[in-house]
Amino acid sequence: MSRFLKGLIFLIVAAFIGECVEFLVNLVLAKQLGEHGMGLYMTILPSIFLVVIIASLELPISISKFIAEKEERYHRSMMKHTIKFSLKMMFIFTLVAVFILPNMPVFDHYHPLVKWLALLLIPIISISSLARGYFMGKQDMSKIAFANFLRKVAQLILLVILYQLFSFELDLAILIAIGTLIGSELVVFIYLMHAFFIQWQVVKQGRYTVLTGKEVRKNLLAVSIPTTGMRLFHAITHAVQPFLIKEALLRSGVPEGMATEQFGLMAGVAMSIGFFPAFIAHSLLIALIPTVSEAYEKKQFERLQKILQQVIFITALYGIPAVTLFYFFAEPLTHIFFKSSSATLYLQILWPYFLLHFFTIPMQAYLIGLGLVKDAFYHSVWSTITSYSLMFLLGSTHLQMQGVIIGMNFGAILITLMHYLTICQKIGISFWLKEPVKRLKTKT
Repeated sequence: MSRFLKGLIFLIVAAFIGECVEFLVNLVLAKQLGEHGMGLYMTILPSIFLVVIIASLELPISISKFIAEKEERYHRSMMKHTIKFSLKMMFIFTLVAVFILPNMPVFDHYHPLVKWLALLLIPIISISSLARGYFMGKQDMSKIAFANFLRKVAQLILLVILYQLFSFELDLAILIAIGTLIGSELVVFIYLMHAFFIQWQVVKQGRYTVLTGKEVRKNLLAVSIPTTGMRLFHAITHAVQPFLIKEALLRSGVPEGMATEQFGLMAGVAMSIGFFPAFIAHSLLIALIPTVSEAYEKKQFERLQKILQQVIFITALYGIPAVTLFYFFAEPLTHIFFKSSSATLYLQILWPYFLLHFFTIPMQAYLIGLGLVKDAFYHSVWSTITSYSLMFLLGSTHLQMQGVIIGMNFGAILITLMHYLTICQKIGISFWLKEPVKRLKTKT
């Protein structure tokens, strides 16, 4: 069995357990916050994740790609320069955030401490990203898998303890939910930095080749800037999405309180259930970036084609049965959270959105490994513009939330096709993976 498949299996098993824990986390939140509170919590989460993306500067991806492509003798010098660079950026981001976060209107309807909790994420994520990227590049998936699992377990334990011991008003309950999320990231930070420190002692003993800081930054930023741009675009659009959907529903005649509840049912219930199998897609993403990068660097064309075939087969193998199950058992699944017929309907008609995203997530990693980060970014922009336009137009009609979901499904179709066709063109195969592999074009 190849190293790619071994690492992937380990990630999937650990991620499955983690997703079971994540499901329990969402269940606890739903019971504690209620429909309206869940809507408010899901509304603020994209803004929190935006802070995470900015803090990480997508260094895990750029570091892992660099480590996978270069010989081990370059790793020590590369990591030393990366640590210095990351600490400088952390200081700059923290300083800027101190002035920007308190003035962001998105935090106005929440507890005053929420914005300061978000600020704490910057140093935590900035530093832990170094270790995460290093272990990804070394394809040491056991540490990455355990870190992801540890974060969810820590959040669940903190939530259960606090909600069981104390009773909170809604705004304070949401603050506690966000606080446990930040607390779980702190636990992961401690684990990853401990593991990295032990590994670093071994790296320091070996021979190494000195690289210049300029050379390292150039390699990192060549991947980090477009990848961060893509993630920022995703984060910003996801942060805007709740308000766009609510505005569309308001225009269709839905009262404001009901619009918030409907969004909470879709994002907090239907999405939680529908994206449950996505742990496999995210495991593929983590494993694919260093694997595809290494194969592309060595011009192993047949291996690249085989990897793509494996990705499609694995995704179809779990994705199709999963969405079939969600469609026919939507009612009992959604009633675990709330007894709402709306949530049941949302889960059923979102099945194309879920299935296609199971394919899109690993394809994005494949594009990054091939050095096509900009292409992935452009695809995201075009699909989002199209999707959001349809969501607003259709959601403002009598279709209401169903119209919003139609727009979401169409956007998923568009980005999946663009990702797949670009990969096929790059590695020289037909749409049906039938033609023999041709010579890869060198990207200029």
